Amino acid sequence: MFDRPDAGERAVLVHLLTQSDPESLDELRQLALSAGAEPVHVITARRLTPDPRYYIGKGKVEELSSAIRAYDAELVLFNHALTPSQERNLENELKVRVVDRTGLVLDIFALRASSFEGKLQVELAQLRHASTRLVRGWTHLERQKGGIGLRGPGETQLETDKRLIAQKIRQIQKRLEKVDQQRHQSRSARKRAELPVVSLVGYTNAGKSTLFNRLTGACVYAADQLFATLDPTLRRVNLAHNHSLILADTVGFIRDLPHELVAAFRSTLSEAVESDLLLHVADACDERLDDTVCEVERVLEDIGASGVPQIQIFNKIDKLEDPRPRFERDQDGRIVRIWLSSQTGAGFDLLDQALGEHLQTGTFRKKIHLLAGHGKLRARIYQLGAVISEEEDGHGGWHMEIELPEREASLVAELEHTDHPTEHL
Repeated sequence: MFDRPDAGERAVLVHLLTQSDPESLDELRQLALSAGAEPVHVITARRLTPDPRYYIGKGKVEELSSAIRAYDAELVLFNHALTPSQERNLENELKVRVVDRTGLVLDIFALRASSFEGKLQVELAQLRHASTRLVRGWTHLERQKGGIGLRGPGETQLETDKRLIAQKIRQIQKRLEKVDQQRHQSRSARKRAELPVVSLVGYTNAGKSTLFNRLTGACVYAADQLFATLDPTLRRVNLAHNHSLILADTVGFIRDLPHELVAAFRSTLSEAVESDLLLHVADACDERLDDTVCEVERVLEDIGASGVPQIQIFNKIDKLEDPRPRFERDQDGRIVRIWLSSQTGAGFDLLDQALGEHLQTGTFRKKIHLLAGHGKLRARIYQLGAVISEEEDGHGGWHMEIELPEREASLVAELEHTDHPTEHL
C-alpha cells in the first residue's frame, strides 16, 4: 500500500450524474474549499447505477488517474458516499487518498468544532465512520497475534482495533450523555423562567449567524462558507413591547447530511425540537431555493422537529432585483414568511412584529406598590423589561407601572399575594 499524506490540498473532484441525483458541483467545490483543498480539475460521469467496484466505470478510473498525474493532485474527492471496498479499490488503482462526501463533511466539522461538546460529537461521528473502514490501507492488520497464551486462532489486529474503537465510542457516548443532562438542566431553567425559545435552522451558509448577530448583538463567527459555525449559541433577546425570548443558533444542514452527523449532533439539534418556534432561514438568491428548503424540512422530520411552528425567513434580499422587505400571512392570518436582509437590517421590524404575534397571547398593565423588602421581586420585574415608570414612595418602597405578557402567570400570582395592594389599569 501507499503512504497516505497527512493532508491533501490539490484535489480532483468527481461527480456521477444519475437520474435521481441532481448536479451539485458548485456545492462540492464549496465543501472542498471549506476543508482547505484546492480543486484543480473536475471529472463527471453519467451512469444509470454506480459501478459496484469503483463507483465510476473502469474507463473513468483511467481518466481520473491521468488527471491526477497531469495536475499533480494529492487527493480525490467524490461527491457521493462510497462503500469501504470502493474506497479501497480506488486507492489501490490511483495511489492517492480518496475521500467521499461523508468523509469530507466530517473533516470540515472536525476543523470547525470548538466547544467540548462539539469536539466530542465530531469525534463520535468520525469513529462511527472509520469503524467500517479499518481494513482500508492496512493489510498488515490481517496478521494474527502470536506468543505465549495467544497461539491458535487468536485475535487479529483488525479485530482488536475494532474492539478498541467500540470502547472509545461507548466512552464518548457516556460523556455526551452527561453534557446532554447539563443541557436539559439549562433548558429546564429557561422553562422555569418562562422565556420562549426560538431556534434558527436552515441550509448552511443561508445567513443564520449574521441574523443571530444582528438580533442579539453577539459576535458569532459568520463567513461566506459552508459550516462556518457548528457550536450552538444561545442569547436572550429583548423585543419591542417588553417581549423577551431565548434565541438559539444551530448547525446548518446540507444535502445528504451524513447519518453519522445527524446521530452525533442529535443532542445539539434537540434545541430545535424543544423550541417554541423555528425561524427557517433560506437564501433568497439561491437558484436551488426549493430544494434546500425541502432538504431542511427532511432533516427536521428526521430529528422530530417537523411539528414545531415555524416562520420562513428569506434572507439576503439586498441581492435581489426587488429588495423590498415584506411578509406573507396564511389563511388564519399568521405571518408565515418574511423577506429581509441580515446584512442591511431591512425587514427586521417585520420580524419583530412576527415574533411578537407568534409568541405572545396578549399583555396587560398594572400599577403596583412594592415595599422595601421586595427588592428581589423588583429586580425580577426589571429583568423581564416590564417597567414603564417608577417612583420612590419615600419609605424605601416603589410605586411602579409595569406591562407584562399574559404568560407570566406565576409572577402575576406572586404580585397578587404580596402584602400590599395592586391595581389593574
